Amino acid sequence: MSLVELKFPLELSVKSSTDNLSVIRDFIKSTALSLGYSNAVIGNIILAVDEACTNIIKHAYKYSHTGDIQIELNRTTDKFVITILDSGIEFDSKLIPEPDIKEYYKQRRIGGLGMYLMKKMMDEVVYSKNKNKNQVKMVKYLP
Repeated sequence: MSLVELKFPLELSVKSSTDNLSVIRDFIKSTALSLGYSNAVIGNIILAVDEACTNIIKHAYKYSHTGDIQIELNRTTDKFVITILDSGIEFDSKLIPEPDIKEYYKQRRIGGLGMYLMKKMMDEVVYSKNKNKNQVKMVKYLP
């Protein structure tokens, strides 16, 4: 099976609406497939990106559909790099404590595990500020 040769970086820009999450998932899936990931790994990558974008929609833009979410996909010799940018409310990932999963399930809580899942599904997750934008960079090592 020959892999499609993609010209990186690939970019996608969408409005901050949950209606656009399927567009984002399709963009990630088609690129990850072309890079040779298994379906299980692709599912993990999609879940991580979906969580990041949902957090942006919910927290950075407070469900306003007027914000922009920019996604840039890149490839290095050994990494698939996904960078997500938004201009919403600033976010400091250091203020979010690591969840106690056993306690979380004991309390039957719903939600609040997005960052935890992202870190478990990806090899690297880094939050930063890039000019006037919030940035989350996620890396999955190439198969």
